[in-house]
Amino acid sequence: MDNLLDQQHNGYTKAVTRDFFKNVYAYMFLALAISGGIAYYVGSSEEIFASYFFNEAGKISPVFYVVMFAPLGVSLLIQSAYRRLSMVALTALFILYSALIGLMLSTIFMVYSTQSIAVTFFVTAGAFAGMAILGFTTKTDLTKMGSLLYMAFIGIFIACIVNLFMKSDQLDYIISFIGVFVFTGLTAFWMQKLKNVSQDPMLDGVEKQKLSLVGGLTLYILFINLFLMLLRFTGGSRD
Repeated sequence: MDNLLDQQHNGYTKAVTRDFFKNVYAYMFLALAISGGIAYYVGSSEEIFASYFFNEAGKISPVFYVVMFAPLGVSLLIQSAYRRLSMVALTALFILYSALIGLMLSTIFMVYSTQSIAVTFFVTAGAFAGMAILGFTTKTDLTKMGSLLYMAFIGIFIACIVNLFMKSDQLDYIISFIGVFVFTGLTAFWMQKLKNVSQDPMLDGVEKQKLSLVGGLTLYILFINLFLMLLRFTGGSRD
């Protein structure tokens, strides 16, 4: 009898976890589709790109600065206020964030060839999938590793700001090299964390749905950052 109850409980837990991650990956793939579509549409045409980011005098337009800095504010709002916001508001912010990132990513089409961007995307997908599976299946607690990786992430963020002024190619490659390890490690950490969230019996349906959106956003951000770090190494210059 006890074995039967354990089997039923395990089956229920697996079903709940599976449904939760279906939603997580649905949000992640939705964000990738929105960003990828916008990035390609804007970045594949110099005329369209210029219409967004330059004014009639040929100087950088205010849209450029909005695209560069607004996504950080939107993502922080989603992650900090998701409990207070409705699903409609969260979804709208999520779509807005994906669109802004798509505009930001359009700039890579001005630097790298379309072929190298496509190859890097698939390399990123492979690395991301491998670390996601590792994070989901490992029995090792990754909490301490996650804390260390976030400290490294803060260091990378500061180094990126410093390099805006230094414009050092060597520092740029060092940042990218460390960033690949940081974002792959954080992928495993967050997969384990989301697995624990999916199995929490204290969460109700609405909150779990909101957390699936936040989880999809987090994995999407990690994927994009890993993609950009790898692109520094694998991206071929645009002809």
